[in-house]
Amino acid sequence: MADRTVHYEAAFEAFLRDRGIPCVVVDEAKRALFASAKLKSFDFVVYSKSGPNLLVDVKGRQVRNRSSRSGFETWATEQDVNDLAQWEQVFGDGYKAVLSFVYWIDPPLTPETGMFEFKGRWYYMVGVDLAEYRNHMRRRSEKWETVALPAEHFRSLARPIDAWL
Repeated sequence: MADRTVHYEAAFEAFLRDRGIPCVVVDEAKRALFASAKLKSFDFVVYSKSGPNLLVDVKGRQVRNRSSRSGFETWATEQDVNDLAQWEQVFGDGYKAVLSFVYWIDPPLTPETGMFEFKGRWYYMVGVDLAEYRNHMRRRSEKWETVALPAEHFRSLARPIDAWL
């Protein structure tokens, strides 16, 4: 769920509002029951003007050296990935699940597509189609039950969040 006290989610919401993109912040306090199992809520329902509506789970990460995209962390918990896939099935046609990686970055010399300043911090926001993420994800940590995209797949699959809207 989007937590406005977490600056990554707050920046993502501000980014959408700045562009006039309608969205609904998902409230974790109203977790749904699905098939007798609790599903972790995602963060936003985003109403896209150019394609399917988006079910977005924001993954905030800090990046202090943007010299190569291979340094971008792309991990998520297996539960996040599996639950978001189930939410996509619940919502059905017209909705696409997206993992949005929101990177807190150093101020850029020249802002690029997907970059946004919010409350004195700069962010780079990209999205990866959940189905593609699942097709290419690899185990990151057995102990923490996390998965990640290898750098070469991230480079080819991640698109600035603007491209999804």
